Amino acid sequence: MTSSTTNTPGPTGRFSIGGELPVTRLGFGAMRLPTGPGPEREAAIAVARRAVDLGVTLIDTAHLYGWGANEELLAEALFPYPDDLLITTKVGVTRSGPEGWAYDGRPESLREQVEQGLRRLRTERVGLLQLHRIDPKVPVAEQVGALRDLQREGKIGHIGLSEVTTAQLAEARRTAGIASVQNRYNLFDREYEPVLEACEAAGIAFLPWRPVAAAADAGQGAALDTVAAVATELGATTPQVLLAWLLARSPVVLPIPGTASLIHLEENLAAADLRLTDSQLQRLHRAAVPS
Repeated sequence: MTSSTTNTPGPTGRFSIGGELPVTRLGFGAMRLPTGPGPEREAAIAVARRAVDLGVTLIDTAHLYGWGANEELLAEALFPYPDDLLITTKVGVTRSGPEGWAYDGRPESLREQVEQGLRRLRTERVGLLQLHRIDPKVPVAEQVGALRDLQREGKIGHIGLSEVTTAQLAEARRTAGIASVQNRYNLFDREYEPVLEACEAAGIAFLPWRPVAAAADAGQGAALDTVAAVATELGATTPQVLLAWLLARSPVVLPIPGTASLIHLEENLAAADLRLTDSQLQRLHRAAVPS
């Protein structure tokens, strides 16, 4: 369970993942950072460093992102890491052919991916390790159990899940403590609302990915007009309003917007200081919920 003394409800508050990893509630998703050689890589390193300079203490990456290249990029940019920085990575997906990927939750595969991640991140312990996807071919208890074993060995601090249902979350919690869930969620895509509610009840961090998806993506162009109107009232941008809505939705929500642009990075992080009125929150809710 989390500690009420470290979990504060405001957008600029902090949340203690697993009760012992305090982070600012607005993090950074590193998936979009280019990892190839050349000027784009240098720019990506600059973005990662700027995120930390601006106070970000939660950065999300994964084995899947460039098959470890994203982890290596973050290590190049940020190692040695500040004491308050949490870099969380994910395992459970492996390469399948030249361009494809597949679930792989076999205990031996998870262990190897964790070992690889530790080497790439240049650390002996990852504070939060998330299972990228539950492999339907492997019992949940075996997958989570493998991570629990690594936790007992001191290689993992806390265990998280990604893209899970409430039933899968409950099943996983019977094997090990779960500190976080990373599911797709935003104002216009609330399929996993029950999962967020379960996380809130248990004090589990909820990291929404794709947090600033446009309403147009979901065929809700009219709803986007409402978001734009609220943005105009606040002198903000549409992505900032969408991030502010997430921060206001629940104190366990830790958005991790990603970008390879310094300008967009600073724009996203400025959303932490945006305050939505009760009236604006109600308008956004009504606009995004089908009549």
